[in-house]
Amino acid sequence: MTNPIPAPIANPQRPIANSQRPIANSQPPTPEQRARANRANAQRSTGPRTAAGKQRSSQNALTHGLTSQSPVLATEDPAAYQLHCRQFLDEYQPATPTETQLVKEVADTAWRLNRIPQLEAAVLDRAANPPNEQAAIDFDIVDAHRLLANLGMHSQRLSRQFQKSLQTLRDIQASRMERERRDLKDAAALLEFHKHKGLPWQPSDHGFVFSKAQVEAFAERLMRLNERTARDALAG
Repeated sequence: MTNPIPAPIANPQRPIANSQRPIANSQPPTPEQRARANRANAQRSTGPRTAAGKQRSSQNALTHGLTSQSPVLATEDPAAYQLHCRQFLDEYQPATPTETQLVKEVADTAWRLNRIPQLEAAVLDRAANPPNEQAAIDFDIVDAHRLLANLGMHSQRLSRQFQKSLQTLRDIQASRMERERRDLKDAAALLEFHKHKGLPWQPSDHGFVFSKAQVEAFAERLMRLNERTARDALAG
């Protein structure tokens, strides 16, 4: 009988080579173990867990219309949108193309902002009242919270955009109104000068865009204001 080859005796003063060290759990996982791990990871995932859920979640991200080119969704009433815009135009009375554009930006941003509470309510209702078991799987409260967080970010972005456009509009209008007041004051002074001299005068003679009636009305208001100021000074 052939003697077995004796195993080498390790030298206690010499470290064992890496290739000779025992490796713990060196066996690769079995297919069943991998499947169990994948299922556990899927249960911990916060994303959609079915193909239908992924598709539906993707559609949800697209149909809110908060970043679309058109401010009005197909499900919204165009007449209500036109009334909404008219209210902003009536309030700010834009006098230039730039002011008109800014009023439109403000109105469109406000329209989108007003949509968000309805979207949030619809998301919560969908998660709380699924029509069937498959719908509950495709869209649960975790999916709802993710969409609500997304809507919250859109709300903050739109709020900043609304405030920025509105402040720009107010600054431009304030500057324009101050220029108009200075020009009206100059025009009123020229009107009074020509009346005193008995000479005909039109605002366009000096490049003013106002009508003569506007200048006369301003001159009359200015005269009454000066008279009131003088009376107050004497009474004081």
